[in-house]
Amino acid sequence: MADEIRTSGASDDDIRQQAEQYTLAANPLVGVRAEDIMESARVLFSELMSKPAIATQQYLSFLGTLGQIANGSSELAPDAKDKRFADPAWKESAAYRALAQYYLAWGGALSNFVDEAKMDQQDAERARFIVSLFVDAMAPTNTLGGNPAALKKLIDTGGASLMHGLENFAGDLARNNGLPAQVDTRKFALGKNLATTPGSVVYRSPAMELIQYRPVGNEVYKRPLLIAPPQINKFYVFDLVPEKSIVRFALNGGLQTFAISWKNPTPTESEFGLDTYVGAVEEAVDVMRDITGCEDVNIWGSCSGGITTSAFLANLAARGEAKVHSATVAVCVLDMAVARTTTAGMFVTPESIVAAKSASQAAGVVEGKELARMFAWMRPNDLIWNYWVNNYLLGNTPPAFDILYWNNDTTRLPARLHADFLDLIGANPYVNSGRLKVRGQPLDMRRVNLDSYVVAGVTDHITPWQGCYNTAKLYGERSTFVLSNSGHIQSLLNPPGNAKALFWASAADAETPEAWQKQAEKYTGSWWPHWLEWIRERSGEKTPTPAALGNHDYPAVDKAPGRYVMEK
Repeated sequence: MADEIRTSGASDDDIRQQAEQYTLAANPLVGVRAEDIMESARVLFSELMSKPAIATQQYLSFLGTLGQIANGSSELAPDAKDKRFADPAWKESAAYRALAQYYLAWGGALSNFVDEAKMDQQDAERARFIVSLFVDAMAPTNTLGGNPAALKKLIDTGGASLMHGLENFAGDLARNNGLPAQVDTRKFALGKNLATTPGSVVYRSPAMELIQYRPVGNEVYKRPLLIAPPQINKFYVFDLVPEKSIVRFALNGGLQTFAISWKNPTPTESEFGLDTYVGAVEEAVDVMRDITGCEDVNIWGSCSGGITTSAFLANLAARGEAKVHSATVAVCVLDMAVARTTTAGMFVTPESIVAAKSASQAAGVVEGKELARMFAWMRPNDLIWNYWVNNYLLGNTPPAFDILYWNNDTTRLPARLHADFLDLIGANPYVNSGRLKVRGQPLDMRRVNLDSYVVAGVTDHITPWQGCYNTAKLYGERSTFVLSNSGHIQSLLNPPGNAKALFWASAADAETPEAWQKQAEKYTGSWWPHWLEWIRERSGEKTPTPAALGNHDYPAVDKAPGRYVMEK
């Protein structure tokens, strides 16, 4: 309900923005273990014990700050952008103001200790993460007494909010592995109010369904577009709702649009690896060529789908085949050295990789819910405590946002593909040619020679934009790089109409990403129209719209969004 306080000062728009900014999305670095987190905590504790002088210095400084808080002279204040402390009580009440200052003081003391302890870089980064976990968990806003918005609602509702919160808590214990639910799933249904663009499945294999969407208008561009989604999430992020649908936008632009929907694997498909998915992409391309009568296609790969697409294009180049005319690659890091700099990446070690492989091989798959749980603890303020406050302290029903529904509609990852993704970390084969064979051919990105359009987001924490720029460089001199002023999913779901949207676009010809940004042209609005102009120029001539979907050899068998996307 719009008039409900969703979080401690956060609005519906805040949760929506956080949903778009912080989602599971797709990251091949899925080998983080609880043991690695605990080991980092042990290292931090050992540093505290072994460096008493630094610990004492920070403790004395903390005591001095407490004295200032007690006599009212402290100037500590939460960041104005920190929604946890947005309630007016944090400024108007002396007690709440002092509580916030105390919280900031001891959190700052812990952080300062890490800075002063002079640990090696990796241990220091991990220690900062451990400190942030602890400090975020101990925020006063996570408790009923320390959250003025929750207390006010408790009084205003005569205790009903607390009862609703307890009901939500009990439900999450039973149904959501103890994590607060992020979305009210009752509000959505695939094919009803999500993934509603008309189309049909025209090909089905053990690994994927190929969906052809119904064209718009009397004419279409002859060269079709294939969307290759990540394997870690379901494909309908590209066709979420009409106003955010990349599929619908492409159709309205005159493009013959197809999309792959991956099968949600079970242990039966445990041996599906990178070769399997590269082969499936080629199957989809061949079916499209047969249906449209066009010798080649344009392709779009995002996240881990971009990793797969790039392997496919390198394999085609090694074989000397020209089935793809251009590539759009969105929020995808191919340089694993950059991927290691992410929060998840800093915990990846040879030991964690071996352990992660062993676990997935024993189970046959990596469960999507386990991936979601691991990722949630990488961003706990946004993916756990935010909803803890909303669901339990305020007693609100979880929000009903389309992106959150998609994010929680998790998929599994086959053990073989999981292992292949983890192997990319050590080999870094997109940068180091010849270290990986794809369907029997050495992977060499230097042989890929086509026009490419590479998209990134300034605030993307999953695939950092500097790493995405490296992807554009790997695609060579015919690459255009586009940088959106948004995060991972916001970079994809970027339809026209957002007054705050802007982007930079230019050839990826600068030596460094920072040098590129200085010389790139800046545009206001969404990058979608810019991409549409680019892709139309590479889509051939106009041709009459086909009368039906599929053809004799590949008839329409099921309505979009198909069967595979429904599998849990």
